[in-house]
Amino acid sequence: MRKIIVRLVCLGFCVYMVVMIAGLWSDYTKKCQERQSLLMEREQLTNDIDELHSILSDDSHTELIERVARERLGYIYPGEKVYVDTVDS
Repeated sequence: MRKIIVRLVCLGFCVYMVVMIAGLWSDYTKKCQERQSLLMEREQLTNDIDELHSILSDDSHTELIERVARERLGYIYPGEKVYVDTVDS
């Protein structure tokens, strides 16, 4: 009787450990995916910063002014047509 109880306790502990390891593995894979997306975002932000540095180091800021006017303020040149894609991929 005593051996059966010890074996059941050991079996229960082993099942508990397997469940815990599976949960930890799931968390690990999620964190790896999150890390990968953050690395991609970091690379994109680094590229944006490099582009802004190159624009600011330029003597002429007209390109920066034009970009801000187009993207943030929605300005366009006279006679220019703007097409907006409303279909989401």
